[in-house]
Amino acid sequence: MTFLWPDMLWLLLAVPALVAGYILLVRRKKKAALRYASLSMLKNAMGAGQRFRRHIPPVLFLASLAVMIAAVARPAAVLTLPSQHETVILAMDTSGSMRATDVEPSRLAAAQAAARTFVADQPRHTRIGVVAFAGTASVVQAPTQNREDILAAIDRFQLQRATAIGSGILVSLKTIFPDAEFDLRSWIPRADSLRDSGRGALPDLTGDPKKQAFKPVPPGSYTYAVIILLSDGQSNVGPNPIEAARVAADRGVRIFTVGVGTAEGSVLNFEGWSMRVRLDEEALKTIAELTHGEYFYASTAMDLKKIYKALTARLVLESKETEITALFSAAAAILALLAALLSVLWFNRIL
Repeated sequence: MTFLWPDMLWLLLAVPALVAGYILLVRRKKKAALRYASLSMLKNAMGAGQRFRRHIPPVLFLASLAVMIAAVARPAAVLTLPSQHETVILAMDTSGSMRATDVEPSRLAAAQAAARTFVADQPRHTRIGVVAFAGTASVVQAPTQNREDILAAIDRFQLQRATAIGSGILVSLKTIFPDAEFDLRSWIPRADSLRDSGRGALPDLTGDPKKQAFKPVPPGSYTYAVIILLSDGQSNVGPNPIEAARVAADRGVRIFTVGVGTAEGSVLNFEGWSMRVRLDEEALKTIAELTHGEYFYASTAMDLKKIYKALTARLVLESKETEITALFSAAAAILALLAALLSVLWFNRIL
């Protein structure tokens, strides 16, 4: 547990002083009582239980005071609470290497099956969007609560050449922040060629510079949307994926990355040509680290399903540091009320 205002804990030094004052007060009352009654009469009037019970209300009150001071220091703890994510963007790699069969029946088929299971496990209030990226990236399903539309979009994936992970990240961000402009022209080689007319490709990255100015927020602090990015290869066109991840981090959006494929890769033969496709784990790990997300590796279809199950658990129930001042305040109030109630019941007075 931590405290947002730890300096306020110095007030706890008042508690030992109050305890010492209470002990002195009790002794002074005892001496005063002995002046007017014999010791035997005093013992007969007050049994051992009665003598012990008279200290309970003051002890409870002092405990209430200590808890109240701790509440003033604004305590925080890591708690597992229902997630606030309203939007989940599935960014799926649809490059030609996804037809490889080292993950049976194929990388694409396994990814689609796992994505369907993930969608089915999400709360009904969660809006899910789907972004497909290969040489370019586009939104194949805008965020919606309609599960049939989402599953239909996943089933419509068509494989294309090249892999533009950075484009997938930027289009996902544009889907979350439709009014935002991202000026990444210095990072994008041959930007004009990346905006083809086939599927809308990249969002317009050439907006008014005045609109692009914004104050970065801490990575992972945006709790209303998250990106889950699945890829099986190396980014070879489009924006630098690491720089795109930094843009996501500046906006507080977490990216959970999933790497698909075997460690040795796979030799892909298609239409008379062959090539070995390998997974760039380091890039995916860096993307997840920069955005305070998490990286997962899947070498089989079963691994993919387990990963999406784990992601569901993380998104539905999320562990994060939460201020618990209200709990401490409630505990202090209960202790104070209990002290007063016992004092009234036992001694007909409030403390």
